[in-house]
Amino acid sequence: MKLPDLVAAFFLFLVCLFMLSGSAAAHPVTFYVQNNCPFPIWPATASNTGYPLIAGGGFYLPSGQTQRIYAPPTWSGRIWARTGCKFNSNWNPACETGDCDGRLACNGLIGTPPATLVQIALQEDHSKPSLYDVSLVDGYNIPVSMNSRQTSSRCSIRGCLKDVNSLCPQELQVLNKYGEVVACKSACLAFDFDRFCCRNEYGSPEKCKPSVYSKIFKDACPCYYTYAFDSPPPLVNCASREYVITFCPAWGGSRTSI
Repeated sequence: MKLPDLVAAFFLFLVCLFMLSGSAAAHPVTFYVQNNCPFPIWPATASNTGYPLIAGGGFYLPSGQTQRIYAPPTWSGRIWARTGCKFNSNWNPACETGDCDGRLACNGLIGTPPATLVQIALQEDHSKPSLYDVSLVDGYNIPVSMNSRQTSSRCSIRGCLKDVNSLCPQELQVLNKYGEVVACKSACLAFDFDRFCCRNEYGSPEKCKPSVYSKIFKDACPCYYTYAFDSPPPLVNCASREYVITFCPAWGGSRTSI
């Protein structure tokens, strides 16, 4: 082979290598969404501003089933579960909790609180770990855990130790048409007071402290955010390309293998 041909072949090799490395860098992140609840759920997604919709915004997940969904390597948004849904075409609320304008696919809409929220900010660069947490700042409907498919315990957000709905004070309860407690509001959502919502004169960690209500949440779910300035921040930093999100994990949030 002549020298110009060797140069051309080497250049083509470099181009292919670059394309392959670029494709690997852009490889999507996989979420394994599990339903360990004894009832069906309708997981939903909402992307933060500037990020694309994933999983169509929502889907049906029977009890005991797992659904894989994919996100770009820099995606940011939230995932939650809707419960007690009956969809029709009149756009009335279809779900007892987490409803998004009566739609199966939320299409960017944020669910009606209270609902337990998984909040995620992915990083494409493995030197910059992705961030995620579970928030009860607006309230709770069902427990959830999240972890990397690797075994590192530092990547895990465990589930709850107790059922918040069974402990929910009457003034925070959300009841279905049968009178059953299906969700528990946060004090901020229920009362809209600055001292519960950590705003205005209470808009700093020094001024906004845990309330009797947030302490109920924290006692039941110690790995979750229970109010805006929860400390230490229950935020996980973990670099991975595969995560497991389990709704209704075993009490205590033990890891379920895929």
